[in-house]
Parts: sequence; structure tokens; C-alpha cells
Amino acid sequence: LTSTIIREKNNGDSITTVLSFSNIFSLLQSVKARDEGKGEAVGKPPQQEEPRHPRNSPAPTHGYSRYDQERFRGKEETGDFKIDTTGTYRGMNLKSVTESASKPKPQVQPAKAPPTHKTNESVRQEVSKPNRKDHRSRTPIVIVPAAATSVITIYNARDFLEDFRYVPSDDKKRGGAKRQNEIFIHRKKPHPTQPGQTVSIPYRVTDNPLRLSPPEWKQVVAVFVAGPAWQFKGWPGLAADGSPVDIFTRIKAFHIKFDELKLDSSIQKWDVQVLKISKTKRHLDKASMMRFWETLDKFILKHYSDLRY
Repeated sequence: LTSTIIREKNNGDSITTVLSFSNIFSLLQSVKARDEGKGEAVGKPPQQEEPRHPRNSPAPTHGYSRYDQERFRGKEETGDFKIDTTGTYRGMNLKSVTESASKPKPQVQPAKAPPTHKTNESVRQEVSKPNRKDHRSRTPIVIVPAAATSVITIYNARDFLEDFRYVPSDDKKRGGAKRQNEIFIHRKKPHPTQPGQTVSIPYRVTDNPLRLSPPEWKQVVAVFVAGPAWQFKGWPGLAADGSPVDIFTRIKAFHIKFDELKLDSSIQKWDVQVLKISKTKRHLDKASMMRFWETLDKFILKHYSDLRY
């Protein structure tokens, strides 16, 4: 080593320059190699090892880049496995997860189209549906006798009130007419503001008044009386002795009879308007039914002006 330093100094460099610009470790390695005959070139620095990281030091991390995520996105994220990548199982246990996965999804049924033809039930719901402002229906109600011997019944009420024509109830039954608890008829009358035009007013007709609710009783405007007082059993406002006199003060009473028959004694005592028809002359039926509607219009105007009529 000393001779090497002297040789380097003889080349014209000072000892300070030699020690400052020479790699002492490299110089030692070259001297050792020369002594051992390995033929290493003097002054050739050995290959340096890469620095090792401390045992507990964290590995270097790269900065976040949203473009790195694109490498993991394919055309189909889950292939054919049908996995919902937007769902979550937070708050669920293993049993609930497996049960929900095995449960078949309900089939959505297409909405059914509404029927184009309105049935009697759909008409009843339309005209009897309470108005949201008034909180009750404005459709007048007419009660007919349930007795089969009555001239007017639920079977022929439409023929009477709509067509102004009497058809015996027995004929309607033989023709296949079915028994109904109530029906809806439409009365046509001249339009109040448009001359030559008509309007159709719905009326609800029933022979089972005991099914009416208290609000519906406020819509009852007329009743066809058969004769016996038992027809009014269970009605609100019935007198203690069973007399319907008080009922007739708020509900207009009518009685239809054949002109050749004697009037019932009970009808004679009550405030009931009698309508006469012929057994054989059907062309006279319209005149009697027109009187019915004229009388009823005046009664509704006086006592039930909030209803449609």
C-alpha cells in the first residue's frame, strides 16, 4: 500500500490529492487482487450491492391513480355468475344471505286492462262513491217493495222508471230475469240550459232497505208502498205503534194500483200519492209515470236539493 501511494505521488500528485481522489477501499481491493494473482485491473471499482431496506421498514408504495383501476374492468365484470356488484350484505348473517340467494325472484305480472264494458256493479261504485268534498254520495235512492204480489218490484222497476211501461214481474222471471238486491236506472230529462238536449240522472233502486247505512238513508227520496205496515219494520223513524206516518214526512211515498181494484185501507190513511194504471192499456202507463217524476222532482227540490235530480 505504501509503495502504491509513493508511485502515485511520483506521478506528480501530492499525497493529499491522492488520498482525496482515490477510493481507499478500491485501492485495497486492487492490491489484494494483485497479490493473489487474480489479474484484476488496478483501480477498477467492484460492483456495489443494492441498498437493503431495514427489516421493519414498509415497502415503497406507488401513488394512487384512477387509471390503474381500468386494468381490472372487463367487458363483463362478473361473467356468467350473475353477481350484483352494487349490492351489500352489511348487517346480514350467513343464513339470511344464503336464503335470499336461493329464493326465486317474484315474477312481475302485467297490469290487467280495465274492462271496456261497465257492469252494474261498476256503475254502482261510480255513482255511489262519496264525493271527497261532500263526504257522501249525491245519488238519490228509491225503495220498492220486496213482496212478489206488489205491482212494482225489483224485477220490473227499470221498465217502469226508465221506459214508462208496465211489465208484470212474473213475465220478467219467465224471461230469465235474475233476482237482484239493487239496480241503477237512469232518468232522462230535458237539459236545463241547452234546448233540445237531454241529461241522464242516475237513481239507485233497492228492495232491501235494512242494508242501507245511516249516511245512505239521507239519500232515500221515495218509497213505493205495497199496503201492509210490516213493510217498514226496522226502518229508522218508525213510530212506536209501527206507523210509518213520520217516515212519510221525509220520504215521498207512492202507491201503484190497477184502476179497477179497490184501494187498500192503510193507504187511504197515510200521506201516499196513488198512481193508477190499466191492466190492458199500456199506452196510459207513461202518463202515470210522468206524474211520478214531476212530483218527485218538486219533493227533492224542497227537501234534498243537494242531491242530483
